[in-house]
Amino acid sequence: MVPFAGWEMPVQYTSIMDEHKAVRAAVGVFDISHMGQFIVSGAGAEAFLNRALTNDVSKLAIAQGQYTLLLNEAGGVIDDLIVYRTTDKEFYLVVNASKIDEDLAQLQSLLTDADDVQLANVSSMTGGIAVQGPKSRAVFTAMFGPEAVFPEHNTIFIAATPEGILWLCGTGYTGEEGFELFTPDSQIEHWFRKAGEAARAEGGNVCGLGARDTLRLEMGYPLNGNDLSQLRSPLQAGLGFFVQLEKPEFVGRETLVRQKAEGLPDKLSAFRMIDAAPPPRPHYPVVLQGEQAGEVCSGTQSPSLGIGIGMAYLPVEASKPGTAIEIEIRGRRYPAEVVKKPFYRKS
Repeated sequence: MVPFAGWEMPVQYTSIMDEHKAVRAAVGVFDISHMGQFIVSGAGAEAFLNRALTNDVSKLAIAQGQYTLLLNEAGGVIDDLIVYRTTDKEFYLVVNASKIDEDLAQLQSLLTDADDVQLANVSSMTGGIAVQGPKSRAVFTAMFGPEAVFPEHNTIFIAATPEGILWLCGTGYTGEEGFELFTPDSQIEHWFRKAGEAARAEGGNVCGLGARDTLRLEMGYPLNGNDLSQLRSPLQAGLGFFVQLEKPEFVGRETLVRQKAEGLPDKLSAFRMIDAAPPPRPHYPVVLQGEQAGEVCSGTQSPSLGIGIGMAYLPVEASKPGTAIEIEIRGRRYPAEVVKKPFYRKS
């Protein structure tokens, strides 16, 4: 267990390697009760969120969700989050645990007297679990019965059960099929135990933060605080697909338009170690042609690939796959090369 954003979080239950492989081969269950949840409602909710976020929430039909970003005025990333439309006038936001207070303050600062919007932070009243892996549908059926409808990718629906209300979502952070559920915190232990029992019956396991990190990094998914920060824009982070510059206004848009016109100062790039080397870790220097060109943002030993992988912000001209770099580890430089994301692809 480790402290994280005011929580005591499990790094592992058995081992990071075993839990990682369980998700890739069968199924894993993650406690994500630390994640934050906001409900944004009212006649002006859609317009308000379009001013606040980079993606276009007007494209969401009821029961659909999308990945998006909350920026500061300079175009830096405050948080990356998922927004779901639950009704015509209501949205359910899932935000990072360490950013709950900051996100709430930013959203509240954007509200005006003219906005018909209600913003509710339900984070402290809500728990959540994520079920990920090729056997996640079997776990879902064991939990809810054969007639229950599995939440497909980027969808949400609200279900009433004898234990209470559930928000069932299909998003994920591992590259595997799966689902999430959020429920009043008084019920989360019941669902966690039920999901864990169903997962073990399918050859899976419950999993901690360690496996969650190695799984997401194999897919090249950024982590807020490591790969995303207020010092760099989503364009620099390679997340331009989730930025709708055609919207007339949203916080940080002017900076992104300027960056797109003038060119990016650097770009979040994926790399892999060559030959035998210790695992790359955050803040290790990245060396290009004998000079430090950046530092590792995220890095680990990939359980699926058996090699060191990582991401770092590099000059744009050095971000091309195949570029030779070095990672300095405890005073020694080890060869690496820039590669395309994701690192891991299903056979």
